[in-house]
Amino acid sequence: MSKNIEEIFNFSETSDDCIKCGKCIPVCTIHQVNPDETTSPRGFIELLGAYQQGHLELDKNAKNIFESCFLCTNCVDVCPNSLATDMVIEEVRADIADKFGIAWFKRGFFFLLRNRKIMDFVMKFGYMFKTCALAQDDKDRGLRARFSLPMVKKGRLLPSMAKTSFLNSYPEEIPAPIQEKKNTRIALFIGCLANYNYTGIGDSLVHILKELNIDVFIPKKQLCCGAPAYFTGDMSSVEYMTKKNIEYFESFMDECDAMLIPEATCSAMITHDWEVFFKNHNMPEWEARAKKVAEKIYMATAWLDDNTDLQQILKEKGKKFDEAVTYHDPCHARKVQGIYQQPRNLLAPNYPMVEMSDPNRCCGFGGVTMQTEKFHFAEAAGKPKAAMIKETKAHYVSAECSACRMQLSEAMNNAEVETIFKNPLELISESLKD
Repeated sequence: MSKNIEEIFNFSETSDDCIKCGKCIPVCTIHQVNPDETTSPRGFIELLGAYQQGHLELDKNAKNIFESCFLCTNCVDVCPNSLATDMVIEEVRADIADKFGIAWFKRGFFFLLRNRKIMDFVMKFGYMFKTCALAQDDKDRGLRARFSLPMVKKGRLLPSMAKTSFLNSYPEEIPAPIQEKKNTRIALFIGCLANYNYTGIGDSLVHILKELNIDVFIPKKQLCCGAPAYFTGDMSSVEYMTKKNIEYFESFMDECDAMLIPEATCSAMITHDWEVFFKNHNMPEWEARAKKVAEKIYMATAWLDDNTDLQQILKEKGKKFDEAVTYHDPCHARKVQGIYQQPRNLLAPNYPMVEMSDPNRCCGFGGVTMQTEKFHFAEAAGKPKAAMIKETKAHYVSAECSACRMQLSEAMNNAEVETIFKNPLELISESLKD
C-alpha cells in the first residue's frame, strides 16, 4: 500500500464498523448481476480490512474484485453506519494503478482529458473520419463500432460525435436579451460528453437561460472534472485537473452568481469528491479552496427549479406535449447530491410523467473500466433497467447524466426498446420554443 494512503486511511476500522447486517447486498449493483459475497459491499469491506492488515496480497485476483464495484453508492445510501465503501474502493484503486499500471488506452484517454486543445483536435479528426470505424445506428441513438477496438467491441453503441464542440460553438460571453441594471450572471461547466457528443444539452441550457433573461458566461479553459480518472485510480491526473480547474474557477467565480452543470457525475465530482479527494490526500489548502468554489456550483435543474420562476413560466407559457416521460435517477444525482424532485418539477408542467418501477436503480455505467474490460457486467446491469423503461410505455426516458444516456441507449437498443433518451434540459427547452 502506498505510504500516503496508508497514513490517511484505516480500512481495518471501516471493516470493524461494518455490523454485517446485509442491508447493502440487495441494492448492490454488482451483486445483482454477479451474486457473490466477495463482490458485495460487505465482502469489499472485509477484504479491505484484510488488505491493510497484510492478510491479503494485492494480486490480480484482488485487483479483479476491487475493480468490479460500480461505485453506484447504493450501499452508502442504506448503510446504518454510513460507511463510505465507495471512497475506500476509489482509494485502493490508486494502489492497484501503482502496482499494475493503467492500460495504455486509458492513459491515452486521460492524457486527452488533461489537454483540451489536443482533445479538440482528436475529436475533430474523429468526426471527419468516423465512418471508417463507425456506422450510424439505425435508431439514430449513436454510432456502431464496425470492428473491435481496444476500448470497445464490435457492434458496441457509442455516442454520436459533434462537428464542433459546445465550448467552441459559442462566444465566452452571451449577454441576456434584455440588459437590466443587474442581470443574473451564470457560468456553465459543460462536461466532456456534453461538450463533444451530446451538444444539444448545452444548446438547450443556453436557450433556457436566455429565456430567463440571464447573462451566460462560458469559461473556455475548463478541463474535465476528473471523474473518469478518479474512478480508475489515476490520482495524478485527478490532482492535475482539479487544481487547474480550481485556479481557473477562482479567477471568475466572484463575478458570477452561480455555475451550472448539466451532468450529475460532473456535479457530484466537483461539489463533493474534489473536497474528499484533497482531504484524503492531506492537502488542506486545496480542500478549503475546493469547498469555497463549490459554494456556487449547482446541478442545472436543481438551481433552475430552486432559484428561478422557470416552473411557473413553463406552466403558463410552455407548449404541452402528449408524449410521456419517465425519469431515471442518476446515482450521482439522487444518492450523492439528493437531487431527484427538481427535474421532475420542471418536466411535469409540459409532459405526462410516468414513473418506472425502480427509478433509483443504477443503470450500470460504472466508469471507464466497467465500460471496457468489464463491459459484460455493464451489459447485465443495463438489461433490467431497459425492461423497466419498456414497461412504462413512455416516449422519452430522461436523466441529467450523459453517462446514463450512453449506457441506457446501448441497453435499450439491445432490448429493442423504442423509447428515446433526452436530457431534461433538452425537453424543457423544446417546450419553450415558439
